[in-house]
Amino acid sequence: RMTSHNMTWISYPSKNLAFTSPEEIEAFIASQNIISRVMHCYIAFFVPTGLIAGICILIIFIKNYLQYKVMENLDLLLLHFTISNIIMIFLSFTVIPRPDYLKAAHLACNVLSFFFNFSYFNSQYVLILMLLILLLKRFPPRTALGKAIQRPVLCAGFVLTYTFCLSLTEAVLVGTENYHLETDCQLDPLFAWPEYEIIKFTFGFGIPLFLQILCFTFLFAKAAPAEAPALRRHIRTYPAPYIISITIYICRLFYNVMLLFRTTFKLRKSIGTTKNELVMNIAEIVLFCESCASLVFILCFHKPCK
Repeated sequence: RMTSHNMTWISYPSKNLAFTSPEEIEAFIASQNIISRVMHCYIAFFVPTGLIAGICILIIFIKNYLQYKVMENLDLLLLHFTISNIIMIFLSFTVIPRPDYLKAAHLACNVLSFFFNFSYFNSQYVLILMLLILLLKRFPPRTALGKAIQRPVLCAGFVLTYTFCLSLTEAVLVGTENYHLETDCQLDPLFAWPEYEIIKFTFGFGIPLFLQILCFTFLFAKAAPAEAPALRRHIRTYPAPYIISITIYICRLFYNVMLLFRTTFKLRKSIGTTKNELVMNIAEIVLFCESCASLVFILCFHKPCK
């Protein structure tokens, strides 16, 4: 049933100020100072860099399209990826109140979470499409599926539909009660059901990582046709998607491991410690740093942008 989970007991350790020793008070103050500094570094350095890179990429792609009236498949997907990451950076402004949290009604928090998940899933699966298109540049398609992947508008439409359905599922798993009440809002709401984090880990990290590994295995293990360029030359020609895929893996691994840790606390009916809360907050900011870094990598390494 939709009301089968009662999450009203859960709260942030920093909001549960029942300290019993000076050590706990010192740990609380230290964690608040750390998250505040990390947030200020992110807002001061990563956000402006990411947004400037994103805007430059948009201008370059639009200018190239207006000039040549055609856009390569990879460029179209990179444009899609860039827009998704710019939205993610704007949503990351919700970390500005840290070490406190954004105050919002449950419904408003759920809406923010929906758009965050939409951008999160979207960027992950568009990256998989880019890797597939790069594979097809090295191994010409012989099947109908291979030829379909070379139609990026169709593929992007499929990814948008798929990520919309995933984000809607996550919105339902945030819970359907207390929509009018004000709460401490994080983009992955603390009061979401444990299934929220499990679905997010599976479809937002586990499955995409498996597909990424398949793409890389195919790229390195399969013998290319005689007319295909050497592997090193192929990677040098299209470095941006490969660099981004490594960046996303590193940053999202940390973030998803911390999400699963939070789920284990929920299943044990525990709120954890201020240290657990601190590491989860840092993992969230690292995820946003990845969005900024990915845009910088596109600007620096993708040939039309260079």
